[in-house]
Amino acid sequence: MSDKVLEVRGLTKTFKVPANSEGHNQLRALDGIDLDLSRGETLGLVGESGCGKSTLARTLMMLGRPDSGTVRWGGAGAGASEATGKMADPFTMKGKELLALRRKVQMVFQDPYASLNSRMTAGDIIAEPWRTHKDLFRSRRDRGARVRELLHLVGLRPSDEHRYPQEFSGGQRQRLGIARALALNPSVIICDEPVSALDLSVQAQVLNLLNDLQQQLGLSYIFISHDLSVVRHVADRVAVMYLGRIVETGSTEAVFDTPAHPYTEALMSAAPKLAAEARAARIILEGEVPSPLNPPSGCRFRTRCRHATDVCATAAPPTIVGAGGMSHIAECYHPRGSVGLGMPAMAG
Repeated sequence: MSDKVLEVRGLTKTFKVPANSEGHNQLRALDGIDLDLSRGETLGLVGESGCGKSTLARTLMMLGRPDSGTVRWGGAGAGASEATGKMADPFTMKGKELLALRRKVQMVFQDPYASLNSRMTAGDIIAEPWRTHKDLFRSRRDRGARVRELLHLVGLRPSDEHRYPQEFSGGQRQRLGIARALALNPSVIICDEPVSALDLSVQAQVLNLLNDLQQQLGLSYIFISHDLSVVRHVADRVAVMYLGRIVETGSTEAVFDTPAHPYTEALMSAAPKLAAEARAARIILEGEVPSPLNPPSGCRFRTRCRHATDVCATAAPPTIVGAGGMSHIAECYHPRGSVGLGMPAMAG
């Protein structure tokens, strides 16, 4: 059986919006996304606001249908795919088969204040998914015992089941959100900026909790964040996103220490550093992020790239494989660092 739990190929998603001054009304949120996730792995997803990270998360959660491309869940997925190890496409499923898959992919949201219903108690919030997935528990007693077990698992008191969200602190609310995500025994949790609304000390507690749960339950995470220091701490691999494309993917160490794409290079240089020499080496990007209504031809980043040449405008850049193989790849005509020593990836 494969250890791969997610395989995304050529995923595109557009939205129809009011036309701009040039008459463009198709916003390209995702444009040919390729992505993989393995069992027990944390994949960090980074990029500027508006690059498509949350749209990708919603599509993977099956909250919106893509225009083209494939999303396949497998390995620790659901239904027949779990038994056979085959990958399953949720957008071809219906009824009980789709419902079974939805159990295995859950989400922790950014804002612990907006994502919890203030009129429901903590126990009711955790138990709410079981109203749909009725086969998980036979009795109210079993449901109550599981609620208290989940509260204890995320570091809250079992007696907190009777409290309302507004009676919790921000960190406690996010723990409650995590407990709700765990209620259906998922294999994958998509974390969309799960600690950005929390104080630094509370961030550390929630991150440590996520790590402990991963070790205990064998969870896989897609961890979306703007905070590069957090991503470096939690992620096994990192995917860098720019204007609807993933421009670089690799191990956390490779992407942070030897970034290959000029955008990644600039992004990493912006991270706070203690050494004066490192601060002086910061790369300042010129200009604004292009509009996804009318993205640049060829390389999406070329209008802000200090290494861009005429060839960058002609066609989408090739995928370059690093000297170490497919563990570190970038889409660029002029890759930086060790990836530049590699060869273009073969089609297919």
